[in-house]
Order: sequence, then C-alpha cells, then structure tokens
Amino acid sequence: NRNAMKMDESTPRVLLDVMPCIWLKPVITADYHPTSVYDCPLYKTSIRAGTLSTTGHSTNFVVALPIPTSSSQDHWIRRGCAMLCMTNE
Repeated sequence: NRNAMKMDESTPRVLLDVMPCIWLKPVITADYHPTSVYDCPLYKTSIRAGTLSTTGHSTNFVVALPIPTSSSQDHWIRRGCAMLCMTNE
C-alpha cells in the first residue's frame, strides 16, 4: 500500500508488483527496535533455491529487509512473500 507506506495484500490476479525504492540507512543495531514489520527476504532471482554457502544461507539469498506492515510475520510467511532483484518475465 503505497499511500500508507506499508506492505499490503496484492491486487487480485497480480502475481508480481514493483517495490518502491528503499532507503537503506545505517543504524546502530543495539538502538534499532522496529515494530510491526515483516522481515522480508530479498533474493537475487525468482528461483529461491541455490547452493548453500559456508554461512548456511542460499547463494540466491541477499538479505532480510524489515518492511512495515499491519499484519503479522506469520501472515506473510504463509503467503511466501519475498522481494526479487530480478524476475523471469
């Protein structure tokens, strides 16, 4: 929902939507306590599989970004919501 600046349900029959630009602001981790966010995984491609690196993460995984939302983390996890750097379209 671009007006509320929060993650919202998708439009019916629309599989992918463009994410607005995100401002990545460096903060001190101890001082950062976000509320009502979904830690949305960001992948390089839509193929969520990849080889496991030495850190235990998929080589396709980039980072989890805290996206503001009115729904719970579990709500978005059950829907398989993720951001992609590149689509197959």
